[in-house]
Amino acid sequence: MTEDRQRQIFSNNLRRLIDASGKTQKDVADAIGVSQQIMNVWARGKAIPRMGKIQRLADYFGIEKSQLIDEQPEAPSIPSYSNIFPLQRKRIPLLGEIACGEPIFCNEGRESYVEAGTDVRADFCLKARGDSMIGARILDGDVVFIQKDAPLEDGQIYAVVIDDEATLKRVYYDAEDHMLQLVAENPAYKPLIYTGEKLDHVHILGKAIAFQSDVK
Repeated sequence: MTEDRQRQIFSNNLRRLIDASGKTQKDVADAIGVSQQIMNVWARGKAIPRMGKIQRLADYFGIEKSQLIDEQPEAPSIPSYSNIFPLQRKRIPLLGEIACGEPIFCNEGRESYVEAGTDVRADFCLKARGDSMIGARILDGDVVFIQKDAPLEDGQIYAVVIDDEATLKRVYYDAEDHMLQLVAENPAYKPLIYTGEKLDHVHILGKAIAFQSDVK
């Protein structure tokens, strides 16, 4: 195989993976520690990165290196009907479990991946445990998709770490009184209230933006 052909195969695979992930070239470049200009060179088939960078890309997309450097089979064509369209998916890392009840130990060791639609702009997901969020239709065993660094909005659902324990709750913050309330969607659970120095023990992991049931 010629070097030009190798570059073109890598370029095709890279652009396909970026498109399927819903990310931009800059997002991917920042994640693996290269400049956007270098990523653009790879995407245009002008060069192939060294194996170390290919491995970083493979780890980022959750794939084998061969899916970047080997020619991949073409996706089957889909008839052009107005009410039929391809369903695009991407893989989101499943980091562990989060309590929908009393807080549980926060396990952030990556376990596996969950497939979701490309419109789900999540950074990671967690599996819900417990029944404290049943009023929001988040049930035991559901997968909750989390967006990191989302702005804090009163009444929205967030993954929250208290010391080393994680929980999923609606968050309310009173700036005047410096009081944070974590409220369940189940009347059996009382609100968790934090003020003063106790606020130093609370960290917002991210905002729950979607959930998915029946994931094995």
